[in-house]
Amino acid sequence: MGDIVQTLAYGSWPSPIDATLAAAHDGHPDFVGFVGDEVWWTEPRPTEAGRRTLVRRRVDGTEESVLPAPWNVRSRVMEYGGHPWAGAVGDDGPLVVFVNFADQRLYAYEPARPDKEPRPLTPVSPVGGGLRWVDPRMRLELGEVWCVLEEFTGDGPTDVRRVVAAVPLDGSAARNRDAVRELTDGQHRFVTGPRISPDGRRAVWLGWDHPRMPWDGTELMVADVGPDGTLRGTRKVAGGPDEAIAQADWCADGSLLYASDRSGWWNLYRDGEAICTREEEFAGPLWTVGRRWFAPLDSGLIAVVHGRGATALGILDPETGEVVDAAGPWTEYAATLAADGSRVAAVAASPRSAYEVVELDARTGRARVIGAPHDDPVDPAYYPEPQIRTFSGPAGREIHAHIYPPHHPGHVAPGDELPPYVVWAHGGPTGRAPLVLDLQIAYFTSRGIGVAEVNYGGSAGYGREYRNRLREQWGVVDVEDCAAVALALAEEGTADRDRLAVRGGSAGGWTTAASLVSTDVYACGTIIYPILDLAGWGEGETHDFESQYLETLVGPLAEVPGRYAERSPTEHADRVTVPFLLLQGLDDVICPPAQCERFLARLEERARPLPHAYIAFEGEGHGFRRADTMVRALEAELSLYAQVFGLTPPGIPTLELAK
Repeated sequence: MGDIVQTLAYGSWPSPIDATLAAAHDGHPDFVGFVGDEVWWTEPRPTEAGRRTLVRRRVDGTEESVLPAPWNVRSRVMEYGGHPWAGAVGDDGPLVVFVNFADQRLYAYEPARPDKEPRPLTPVSPVGGGLRWVDPRMRLELGEVWCVLEEFTGDGPTDVRRVVAAVPLDGSAARNRDAVRELTDGQHRFVTGPRISPDGRRAVWLGWDHPRMPWDGTELMVADVGPDGTLRGTRKVAGGPDEAIAQADWCADGSLLYASDRSGWWNLYRDGEAICTREEEFAGPLWTVGRRWFAPLDSGLIAVVHGRGATALGILDPETGEVVDAAGPWTEYAATLAADGSRVAAVAASPRSAYEVVELDARTGRARVIGAPHDDPVDPAYYPEPQIRTFSGPAGREIHAHIYPPHHPGHVAPGDELPPYVVWAHGGPTGRAPLVLDLQIAYFTSRGIGVAEVNYGGSAGYGREYRNRLREQWGVVDVEDCAAVALALAEEGTADRDRLAVRGGSAGGWTTAASLVSTDVYACGTIIYPILDLAGWGEGETHDFESQYLETLVGPLAEVPGRYAERSPTEHADRVTVPFLLLQGLDDVICPPAQCERFLARLEERARPLPHAYIAFEGEGHGFRRADTMVRALEAELSLYAQVFGLTPPGIPTLELAK
């Protein structure tokens, strides 16, 4: 490369970060746990049809995949899934129980006997989506695994019930559904897996009901565990319609620890008393079952992920409320923790490194990488250099964002040229864009296209008041905040006002489409597996978990039907005046293809044609997981920007835009 810096127009810089490289590094390790002295986790395999495998780190430091293809360790409970495996050490070595994505059955497997295939523990149900399982916990003393059972009672997406259940490890339930012991009576529509107290005599779990989402309000349930493994005397001990408890567990002394946002922030409470009150989060939105932001240690201390977002891993002393953070380069932690003695396993990343498995020694405060280590696939000089920014929106409200300016070690643009920028709207919408190395972002920035990730009002990580900004304002606040950031970048001379784009997936796809319908800020947009028709989505076109989400995001459909029509991009396709790319998975049951098809049908009614492209991917659901899909999607997106902004990126196939 040398020291020669060439001058080329933005968007035309050659980059070693191609779509194949970005796709190969999509996804990250997740769901860490201890099996004896070993740390195990799940890991994506984009080039193996997008499956997730189970990986173990042996005591000698070697890493190996536990399950070969096509085994895919992933649950579909509530469609988004959750913790899909549990492990323990038995007489013959490790025993692991996992959910296989293809049939959603629980399987048991002994890695010490690789000649033996995983054996099913649960049956297949022909009704609706069948029987699904998540958040398993081994109960070897009972010969069972305790977990959440999701059972479809009909063919509709909301014909479903969920209970805490016990599955025999002897395989008898694989032949007979009646061998499954149901531990709760279904008093809540949604439940998490139980956590058992150290003396084995109590169990705790979370439950909630429509129309609340788990970040709106949950109930903390406790029951006594009888000698026969039944739950008795179930009672609510905390939580309610306006208090979101995100996680609960037991301390070594038998006290009950949980994260509640009753103060406006997710802080920790022990037996109902606050032990660390700060204006920062010690938990987050429970999008998948079994998430862990804290882990009690045998010493009485507590490992915690915390910050304005999940920005630090620390050890909390519940007696003093003090937190000592681990040293290290990581600035973002996934919502997965596991503890064994003084060892804490986590998944962490930074703007210069992708997510990797780390281990913290709570006695020394030292942390190190132990699995899925980040390995720079290209010279790190090509990585973007993000800025943490706060912008001012309508009525002076704060808007948090991460700005990734164009960056290339060997190229600059002419001094009189401003760069194009793409605003990224995250999904959820009760979610958050983490500040981590993302090669999909680097794919654009290394070519001379800036990226602005906006944590618009409604995003997690900034307290309940910030989350609540989106109540009945979805399609308004998110659109305004993204536009405010884009325009501010243009006004300060950071971005080219005439070359702004917006993109997002799922709820971010909604924000993208709503932005193209209701603003003139953007020259084009990329809409990925979106919500486009509120009434259709809220009346049976999505899954049970989010089927009443719009009641808070938009308002009660029965009371404000006009609002649903007024904000839906499908109802106003004629207002879109700029080119767009629409990407959709054909197996998506959360944001189904019917949403895109109706939008495109309305578009065809226009008097004047509009340049656009629609690419639908077979075998893809909500969130693209296959490498070939991600390659085509990224290259199509870049081609859209090239055509609209007048860029000349080398080696990119031209996306054909319908007229």
